[in-house]
Amino acid sequence: MFLVVGKTVDKRLVSLVDEYAERVKHYVPFTMEVIPDLKNTKALSFEQQKEREGELILKALKPDDYVVLLDEGGREFTSVDFAAYLEQRQHTVARRMVFVVGGPYGFSADVYALAREKVSLSRMTFSHQMVRLFFVEQLYRAMTILRGEPYHHQ
Repeated sequence: MFLVVGKTVDKRLVSLVDEYAERVKHYVPFTMEVIPDLKNTKALSFEQQKEREGELILKALKPDDYVVLLDEGGREFTSVDFAAYLEQRQHTVARRMVFVVGGPYGFSADVYALAREKVSLSRMTFSHQMVRLFFVEQLYRAMTILRGEPYHHQ
């Protein structure tokens, strides 16, 4: 499962994310859930926004989910290494694996406390909307690597 905070407003990005999500579904069960944007955020501090988003993230999760945060402080992989990581998790994680993208200010302390792991897509900073596309494409790429398909060139 892929859990994200906030709606993607750029229709081109939505289309690309949807395209790769459909491709991923040929290999593994895949769903993407969007937590709605918070309302009236101008009256909230960044910390308050993270807390409210965190509450919504926690509500969307099941008690036995294996939660992986997409976070700039997380572990970085090459595409081949990410494929190996996913393959290992498929054999060792007996429950639903949920990758989570937070809002623009990151995650609340409660969400960090619940997470089993953190993964970084890059040392660069991307908008949380772009991260969705990059992650889903890398997930698709990982599946093709594991199947020995020609999408990824070595």
